[in-house]
Amino acid sequence: MRCPFCAHEDSQVKDSRPSEDGAAIRRRRQCEACGARFTTFERVQLRDLTVVKKTGEREPFDREKLARSIAIACRKRDVSPERIDRLVSSVQRQLETRGDEVKASEIGEAVMDGLKAIDHVAYIRFASVYKDFSEPGHFAEIAETVGEEAKSEDPAPASPEGQGPPDRLL
Repeated sequence: MRCPFCAHEDSQVKDSRPSEDGAAIRRRRQCEACGARFTTFERVQLRDLTVVKKTGEREPFDREKLARSIAIACRKRDVSPERIDRLVSSVQRQLETRGDEVKASEIGEAVMDGLKAIDHVAYIRFASVYKDFSEPGHFAEIAETVGEEAKSEDPAPASPEGQGPPDRLL
């Protein structure tokens, strides 16, 4: 494994253990040239995925790109990096079972389904980019939909006007 600090070709594995969800092996490595330590992850990859964009352009699936976009949606929310990693692994496994090529829209929908179960605000943030919201009304529509779904899942005591507080999820 190439050292990310000095680009030396050889490193020594100091520690190996399964990741939290058991879907990867976490390895602590030390560069034989500069002595720097770094972590790598080894994951099962069922197949090489190709993402088909809206424009028809094709590019290789990039797990790190997906993790970054989810992390941006979850920024300043109470969502742990481990939970994000589990969501990314789950989405990747779903996509690998569908074939060698997946549409970008399929990835977006899978992420939105996962985020909706984790954090409603992160879901709305991701949806605003994925669905390319251009007007404030789009935010209001999706926030209202999420709010109604949350009420039906977890009924809260009603306020005197018969509705829960409108900012309960935000």
